[in-house]
Amino acid sequence: MASRKETSSAPSAVMASVGGSLDSPVKQIQIEGLVVLKIIKHYQEEGQGSEVVQGVLLGLVVDDRLEITNCFPFPQHTEDDADFDEVQYQMEMMRSLRHVNIDHLHVGWYQSTYYGSFVSRALLDSQFSYQHAIEESVVLIYDPIKTAQGSLSLKAYRLTPKLMEICKEKDFTPEGLKKASIGFENMFERGYPIIIKNSHISVLMWELEDKSTVSDKHELLNLSSSNHLEKSLQLLMDRVDDMSQEIVKYNTYSRNLSKQQQQKHQYLQRRQQENTQRQSRGEPLLPEEDISKMFKPPQPPPRMDTLLIAGQVNNYCQNVKEFTSQNLGKLFMVEALQGHN
Repeated sequence: MASRKETSSAPSAVMASVGGSLDSPVKQIQIEGLVVLKIIKHYQEEGQGSEVVQGVLLGLVVDDRLEITNCFPFPQHTEDDADFDEVQYQMEMMRSLRHVNIDHLHVGWYQSTYYGSFVSRALLDSQFSYQHAIEESVVLIYDPIKTAQGSLSLKAYRLTPKLMEICKEKDFTPEGLKKASIGFENMFERGYPIIIKNSHISVLMWELEDKSTVSDKHELLNLSSSNHLEKSLQLLMDRVDDMSQEIVKYNTYSRNLSKQQQQKHQYLQRRQQENTQRQSRGEPLLPEEDISKMFKPPQPPPRMDTLLIAGQVNNYCQNVKEFTSQNLGKLFMVEALQGHN
């Protein structure tokens, strides 16, 4: 997995060497404050604009709680670095952590996102690989844009059991997805409560609060949000255009299939009429033919891409909704302050 590209990882070999899957289900996630700071620092040092950063999450499972106690980033490299071995790099990192008695078991991975643009086939393949090897694996999505506006955005996602079965069977046909009742709204398990536990970071936040000025505090009521909202709507429109193209592909497939069914029906009718006439004249019937070879059905377009696009559109809509809700709250607070003055 390249740290500067949204590519699919191959963690199975690494995780197979550190243990099998765990048994207890996860109901909450506890993250050390140092892990949060490492993720933020990783993006600040290597993240540029829409480019994402990725890394490995380490920890353990205690009862129904997944404890993330450490992490390390995937190093920055380009496609020209053909000699770089990602699996060997992860093995060496975990071996070094084990030597200094630090938790070194895989529990998932993290990735930054650009205006919520993380629902993709690469993320789906990576999370499937992790979750297939270790059942409790999660992916943490860090949004630096929201975090820069004063609210830490860190969310955990897992693939639903139905989607895991579809990915195992690699049956992404419309019939397979319909049979499994898979839609964009039930592709991911979300809503896991995330607890950041670290007394040292609490002390640091208290010290920063004491050093902040009154003018800095008033920045929380800043209403200048047009850039963020405009960019989110632009990305939303781009994905809606992609969805329109997928709809055109599916409509074209439906028309071609219907046209072929009509041609097949007409051919069978002509063949039946010809056999009737031959039978009346006492001639032998036409030889049997393989209709399936003569009329091969067109290949349906892959529906997984459409589901991912729909999921990303839904994610953009939720982001816009949350952002506008915060701005409405600011407007009411500003109105109350003005009335008080």
